[in-house]
Amino acid sequence: MTAKYDVKREFKKCYAPRNTDWELVDIPEMRFLAIDGHGDPNTSATYRHAVEALYAVAYTVKFASKGDLGKDFVVGPLEGLWWADDMDDFRARIKDNWLWRLLINIPDWITGEMIQGAKQAAMAKKALPAVPKVRSEALHEGISAQLLHIGSYDDETPKLTRLHHEFLPANKLREVGLHHEIYLSDPRRTDPAKLRTILRQPVEAKTD
Repeated sequence: MTAKYDVKREFKKCYAPRNTDWELVDIPEMRFLAIDGHGDPNTSATYRHAVEALYAVAYTVKFASKGDLGKDFVVGPLEGLWWADDMDDFRARIKDNWLWRLLINIPDWITGEMIQGAKQAAMAKKALPAVPKVRSEALHEGISAQLLHIGSYDDETPKLTRLHHEFLPANKLREVGLHHEIYLSDPRRTDPAKLRTILRQPVEAKTD
C-alpha cells in the first residue's frame, strides 16, 4: 500500500525544525487551501468560520481523493499569513486590525475541480458560511528565516523583535513577504506554555 502523503514528513525542513533561534531555509513552492479575513483571531466569528470551512473542505477532498483516486494524505496543520494595513498595529498586537490568510497544505495531485467538488459536498453536509470563500493558492516563499517557537502566541514578540532588529541587519537581509505561522499544537488541548509554532519570514539580500 502506498504511504499517505504527509507534508510534515515530505518537507521536514519546513514543518519539523528543531532550531529555536532564527535560521535560513529555502522553502519550495507548495499548494494550499486558502481563505482570507480580518479581525482578532481570539474573538472574531469570521476567524472561527474560516477555520471550520477550511478543515471541512480539506477533509472532504481528502476522502474524495482516497475513494476516487486511491491516493490518501494526512491533512496538514493549520497555517496563517498575518499582516496589517499599518504594520505598527501588527507589531503592537492590536488584533482587531489584523489581516490574515489561513492555509492548509494539499498535495499536487488535488485539482481545482476536486476542490470545487469538495466545497459543494461540504456545503451539502453542513452549510458553513465561509466554505464558498475557500480557494486554491500556490505559495513560493523561497529563502526564509525560520524557527520553532515553544510557548504562548503572545510570547512571540521578543523573537520577532530579535528577527527584525538583530538577525536581519546582521545578515544584510530584509523581509519580502508576509509573516507566516504554522500551528503544530492544538490550542484547545495544549498548555499555552507548551504550544509549538513555526515562525517564518521570507527574506532577500539588501541591495543598498
